[in-house]
Amino acid sequence: MEDPIGVKEAAQVPRQRVDQLLDAAVRYTEERHWDVCPGTWLEPVDGAQRCSCGEVGCAAPGAHPTRADWAQGATGSAAAARRMWTQQPGAAVLLPTGRAFDALDVPESAGFLALARMERMSLPLGPVTRTPDRRMQFFVLPGAAAKVEDLVRRAGWNAASIGLRGVGEGDYVTAPPTRVGGTGAVQWARSPTTANRWLPEVEELISPLAYACGRVAADARESLS
Repeated sequence: MEDPIGVKEAAQVPRQRVDQLLDAAVRYTEERHWDVCPGTWLEPVDGAQRCSCGEVGCAAPGAHPTRADWAQGATGSAAAARRMWTQQPGAAVLLPTGRAFDALDVPESAGFLALARMERMSLPLGPVTRTPDRRMQFFVLPGAAAKVEDLVRRAGWNAASIGLRGVGEGDYVTAPPTRVGGTGAVQWARSPTTANRWLPEVEELISPLAYACGRVAADARESLS
C-alpha cells in the first residue's frame, strides 16, 4: 500500500486508488461527454471503512450522493471534475442518468447470459457495468427507463418479478472504479470505447434481457420448490 493521501477524508486510502477516481471522472467528461457528480467516500473508523455519511447501516457505503440536490452539482466540465476530485480524492464517481444515457439494470447472472446472446446476435451494445451487489447495467439511449415496464409486458413478462428495471431521469449509476464498502469495486463488463460510443435503443436490447431475466428467475423459483 502506498503512503496515504494528506487529506483527512482520504486517510489510509492508497494514492493509486484516489488517483484512479480522479482520472476516471475526468476521462468520462472528456472522452464520453458524460456528466459526473462526486458522491460519498470511505473513511477509516475503528479499523473499518465506513461511509462518510455517518450512517452505520448505510446501504451503499462510499457510493451514493452526498445531498438531496446532488444532480445540480453534476458537471460535464473536465476542469470542474478535476477540481472536485482534487478537493475530495476519495469521492465516488456518480453518473446521472436521463442525460447522455439511461441504464437497464438486471441481475448479474441474467446480464452475462443476455450479453453472450446479444454478442452472438451481433446486436449493438453500449458500455455495461458490473456492481459488487451482483447487478449489471446496460447503457442505452435516454428515455429508456420510461418505456421498460411496457416493453417487458409486451414481451410477456413482468419487469418487477424478473428483476429488470430502468434507471433514468433523476437517478444515477455508480461508475468504475468506485468501491462500495468492503464488497468490492464497480467494474466494466464492457468498457466505453470508440466502438460503442453510439448507444443502442432500449427496444434493441429489451427482448434478450427480459428473456434472460425470466429464465434466471424461473430457475431460482424451481430451485426453491
